[in-house]
Amino acid sequence: MAITSSILPPINPLYRRPVVEQATGDSRSTIYRKIKNGLFTKPVNIGGERVAWPANEVQAINQARIAGKSDAEIKLLVIELEAARVAA
Repeated sequence: MAITSSILPPINPLYRRPVVEQATGDSRSTIYRKIKNGLFTKPVNIGGERVAWPANEVQAINQARIAGKSDAEIKLLVIELEAARVAA
């Protein structure tokens, strides 16, 4: 018996920092500077001192950059993405 996809939530992988660096083209320090300035989502704790970012958030921010969104628009997007974590 197969489990239908309506029962299971969609999979949203977590990206560790090296993958985020590769996906964004940003260095570690640039990622954390963007977080400080509200231009990138904060990572989620995945145990101990390990952190990762939800793939959908990294992709949404990349898509906004590609679309030419302003820093102000990116900041609003970051707020929305982080708020959606709590709602999920």
